[in-house]
Amino acid sequence: MTEPLLLSAPATPSGPPGPAERVLPLRRPGRWAAVVVVLVLVSQAAHGLVTNPFYQWDRFAYWFFRPVILEGLLITLQVAAYSAVLGLAGGILLALGRLSGSSVLRSVSWTYIWLFRSVPLIVVLLFLYNLSALYPTLSVGVPFGPAFFTFDESRLATDIVVAVVGLSLSEAAYAAEIVRAGVLSVDQGQHEAAAALGLPKRYQFARIVFPQALRSIVPSYVNQLIGLLKATSLVFYVSLLDLFGSVQSLSSTYPGDVVPLLLVATVWYVILTSLVSVVQFYVERYYARGALRTVPPTPLQRARAGLRDLGTRFRKETAR
Repeated sequence: MTEPLLLSAPATPSGPPGPAERVLPLRRPGRWAAVVVVLVLVSQAAHGLVTNPFYQWDRFAYWFFRPVILEGLLITLQVAAYSAVLGLAGGILLALGRLSGSSVLRSVSWTYIWLFRSVPLIVVLLFLYNLSALYPTLSVGVPFGPAFFTFDESRLATDIVVAVVGLSLSEAAYAAEIVRAGVLSVDQGQHEAAAALGLPKRYQFARIVFPQALRSIVPSYVNQLIGLLKATSLVFYVSLLDLFGSVQSLSSTYPGDVVPLLLVATVWYVILTSLVSVVQFYVERYYARGALRTVPPTPLQRARAGLRDLGTRFRKETAR
């Protein structure tokens, strides 16, 4: 007669685990080597920026807040703001034309987008700047008939108007594709549900479809604004002294300060694009509320979490 075999669970140690029983982290020598190489390269680059007399940091500090630089910076902000609003408005109209049931509207919108995405921005600006040679006056009236209103193009086309119109025309072509992609990203069932409510087409788009499309449109268009902000440097070629134009003008007057002036423009562009990137982060975080279970933490929340983790580790180490 066989006796039953009794299985007993292994006894758990009562004290803390020994050195052989602890779980050791995986060693990653390649990662540490890469970290060392990166830190060495970054430190060498920082040392070169600080100690190289060719950068003339004293002249950089002198020019950074000069009134002529700040006036150019203000023009850059104005041109970028006007172009962003007008470009987005034009992009919405073009996107609606691409999505329209009319073949004429689809063809005209597609042709506009194709043309202005193919032509370089500098060519558009120079063409508008010299438009008065082709059309001294502009009129509104019946085609091949009498004109109701006539405008003097040379008076209307000031430097800032040419810059804003040129940037807006080009920006609208890219914004149209962003808006169209956002509208197409909305689930088809939402379109069908909006149509089932019996609402007019404009209310279906404005109240149901477009608010959902903004989740995809806004982050992408804010990213497009960074490119627009840097593209404003081209308005110098239409005689508008923005930030880059002011730097170029001062460089010709003070040839010994070319490098410090270029550094001034570089730092200001970095500051402006960084501010737009901060806005982009919070906009994406806002529109991610309906798509993610938890929104990504802000930098302040990450810093607080890191401090809490450090405090917890410190208490654990001191308690041993």
